[in-house]
Amino acid sequence: MAFPHRHLLGLEGLSRDELTYLLDTAASFKGISERDIKKVPTLRGKTVVSVFYEASTRTRVSFEIAAKRMSADFVSLSSSASSATKGETLLDTARNLAAMRPDAIILRHTAAGAPHFLAARLDCPIVNAGDGAHEHPTQGLLDLLTIRERKGRIAGLTVAIVGDILHSRVARSNIFALRTMGAKVRLVGTPTLLPPELAAWG
Repeated sequence: MAFPHRHLLGLEGLSRDELTYLLDTAASFKGISERDIKKVPTLRGKTVVSVFYEASTRTRVSFEIAAKRMSADFVSLSSSASSATKGETLLDTARNLAAMRPDAIILRHTAAGAPHFLAARLDCPIVNAGDGAHEHPTQGLLDLLTIRERKGRIAGLTVAIVGDILHSRVARSNIFALRTMGAKVRLVGTPTLLPPELAAWG
């Protein structure tokens, strides 16, 4: 199976087969980080651009290291060092970058839906590195990969997510993906920190 989607905007709506494909692919690349020479030619000749409108350490560095280990050329842009400080819009910035023909744009933004907004307007594949309180699909995939490695499976497990679920984009990605993969999800938090759409999630 090949991943059929051009973008990775969220985990909601992905099938079990699609999630399994992403987890299996990630697992196959994990061994690269444990070798003496941490490099494969998978993305040789490709250019990946990351655009972060929020501060980040782990997500930003993780994307950069992954791209470089797969031999991609990587360009990193933060909003504080871009023309956004002079009033340039997200769309204008993205169009300028897309005109340079990158092979993927990784976007982290404070506004929920920002990656979807760009995906509908640009030809370039978009990867969501966290958008507002909406989703953080790559962190969700990492959590699923860790659970699968430690427990041997995801289906049939009961997973409790505890804390501020209302404002957690990671929790949303985890809820969608865990349920699709056959886990039972329990949410624990004070009523003011639980999403009002909880009942619709089952």
